[in-house]
Amino acid sequence: MQNLYVVLGGGGGAGNAIVKALAATGHRVRAVNRRGDAPAPEGVERLAADVTTPHGATAAVAGAAVVYMAAQPPYHRWPQEFPAMLATVIDAVAAVDAKLVMVDNLYMYAPGTTTISEESPESGGTRKGDVRAALAHMLRKAHAAGRVRVTTGRASDYYGPAADNSGITALAIGPAAAGKTIRWLGRLDRRHSVAYLPDIGRAYVTLGDESKADGETWILPHGPAPTGAEFLTAVNAAVPTPRRTGVVSTAMLRLVAPFHRISRESLELGYQWTEDFVADDAKFQRVFGPFETTPLNEAVRSSVEWYRSRT
Repeated sequence: MQNLYVVLGGGGGAGNAIVKALAATGHRVRAVNRRGDAPAPEGVERLAADVTTPHGATAAVAGAAVVYMAAQPPYHRWPQEFPAMLATVIDAVAAVDAKLVMVDNLYMYAPGTTTISEESPESGGTRKGDVRAALAHMLRKAHAAGRVRVTTGRASDYYGPAADNSGITALAIGPAAAGKTIRWLGRLDRRHSVAYLPDIGRAYVTLGDESKADGETWILPHGPAPTGAEFLTAVNAAVPTPRRTGVVSTAMLRLVAPFHRISRESLELGYQWTEDFVADDAKFQRVFGPFETTPLNEAVRSSVEWYRSRT
């Protein structure tokens, strides 16, 4: 029987991209979320489980050879709930002697880290950055102790088909599909690495399959980092009639933060959009490459077309 690959959080943007990429490469896959209704290709097992509990996590990873940790608490509850959730998952994965692949982001890199590699200091500096840095420490400690084999993949802000919980979708892709004004966060003249979900899904398959990924952190392939202006230009090239463009400044976030939870939670991360924020994937490319990323215009067009088909 084929090895079983389990994706926790298989209904979310990154998790579902991993599910699809695993299925496309012929892996045996189980997609796990709380309701058991993760969108999945034919042949993928779907399971309802609450991985914040030992019982739910144990049921979710039963029989697994590789487990992807793409589940997360509500955005505003990270400090209170994320460490305990990850500890529960580590215990469950260790019990079945599976490999754990952490689906991570770049929040642990503090302001001033304009070019981000695996050697960049994980200094946090924000509430969410501190949480992500603490999770990384937990994972390294578990791997070093021999409790569980761990590898971590990190990606910047993502977009793509079915990326409903993406800020880029909310500000640019979704509005473009609906004929509304498209916006960028922060400044239009700063470079910001963006991750196309189908590319990220394929990269996570590599981390799950390759033993030489174990014990390491990897900045996943992103392609050249566009400025906000370049990204919005690509969005407008994907629609029949160009949309009006705009910027959501950090001052605007501060103004609405008391009344809008997502703005309030995003405000501390504004530096990522007012400074250059560029992911350096040289290590991944050197070890596993060449890994071709989808060109920006093609990726944006595919994303916009997916959302237009649903409006």
